[in-house]
Amino acid sequence: MTVTPANVLIYIPNLIGYGRIIFTLTSLILMILAPSQWIISIALYVSSFVGDLFDGMAARRYNQTSTFGGLMDMVTDRCSTTGLLCVLVMEFAQKPGYVMLFTLLIILDISSHWCQMYSTTSQNSHHKSAEGNAGRFFLVRWYYSFYWFFGYCCVGAEFTYVTIYGLKRISESGDLSPLMLIVETAGKMFLCIAVPACATKQIVNVSQLCSSCYAVAEYDAKINSEKRQ
Repeated sequence: MTVTPANVLIYIPNLIGYGRIIFTLTSLILMILAPSQWIISIALYVSSFVGDLFDGMAARRYNQTSTFGGLMDMVTDRCSTTGLLCVLVMEFAQKPGYVMLFTLLIILDISSHWCQMYSTTSQNSHHKSAEGNAGRFFLVRWYYSFYWFFGYCCVGAEFTYVTIYGLKRISESGDLSPLMLIVETAGKMFLCIAVPACATKQIVNVSQLCSSCYAVAEYDAKINSEKRQ
């Protein structure tokens, strides 16, 4: 059976991916233009994040893996995180320290993942494969080899940002109802678990950035040596 581009575009995991994009965009629009709807925006953002699990399951279940799906997945993940961090920059605009922190996190997130993707695909390897990450720093190998470590870092980072946003919205709302006080307390307690995971994710990102840049330089050295022989 011949598979056409149109077939790929309507693969089940790709349809889930389109839903993730819609959820993320709607979430960010509400965060920026209708902050009073912060509960809905958080629910949509988390739904998009969870959808990342289901599109992978669908791809394996229906044997519908595709380069397009992997590309869309990567772009959606990076744009979602960047968008949320931009919202946090806006939320903490009066605190330069926080603005600087969130800005640096955006730069690190994009640069580390882009360099990782480039360094592996330029050598015909998948960015998560053992082959593509051979010789990389051990944290990078762990990140892409052990799903529990990958999940710990990713979930911890995303939920740290989401929780910070939610706590800021609660603070701004001035809602002192028992329910909001419970939610606020639970959020602060949750940060004690999520922040270490988020910090670990940033260490992995730095390792990933340095390792991928070194791998590209190593590849250049190999090519140039072969040309001179």
